[in-house]
Amino acid sequence: MNDKLQSLIEAIKKLEQELTLEFQKKEAEFSYHIRGKKVLFDQEIKRQHKLIAIRISRYLRESEFLNILTVPFIWGCLFPALFMDAVVSLFQAVCFPIYKIPKVKRSSYIVFDRHSLSYLNGIEKLNCLYCGYFNGLIAYIREIAGRTEQFWCPIKHARRTSDFHSRYSKFLEYGDAEGYRRELNAVRHAFEDLQTEEEAANSREGK
Repeated sequence: MNDKLQSLIEAIKKLEQELTLEFQKKEAEFSYHIRGKKVLFDQEIKRQHKLIAIRISRYLRESEFLNILTVPFIWGCLFPALFMDAVVSLFQAVCFPIYKIPKVKRSSYIVFDRHSLSYLNGIEKLNCLYCGYFNGLIAYIREIAGRTEQFWCPIKHARRTSDFHSRYSKFLEYGDAEGYRRELNAVRHAFEDLQTEEEAANSREGK
């Protein structure tokens, strides 16, 4: 990996640390704290939140009719999502130990915590559970796919894509034939950074 790329990766890590600090500031600003997987609010804050919540009857009455008609299309996507979740999780469980790739921690991507917000009514909480699952699932699957791509085809694209997954920076340059043959095996197993990140995460969680 060249020095420029390494410096960019270090800059990204520094920004991630700054982002973590900003999240901690928000915890203090909005009077909640995280204990394990639970988000806890002060009792007075929870009482104030409940006063802000909109009753379901009013929520439905004020909803756009066309928005309500789209509900079956939204929830119809859940079934293929559940199937994909099961298939990709099975793929990871079977194949990653063979490839010697660290497994993706599902709970790091699929997060359910918005139901702790007392200013949301039952429908809003259900919607948030759905969105948290669906978007988290896409991120979870993408990480599994990215690690798989690193093992089987770690070559950058010639054309710029709109976004890169987390493993892309380790890929070999497009058109570098000699580098590909020389470094392929090393890149296929370059997951040391994931192990370091997992150890750091476990340390933060007190494991």
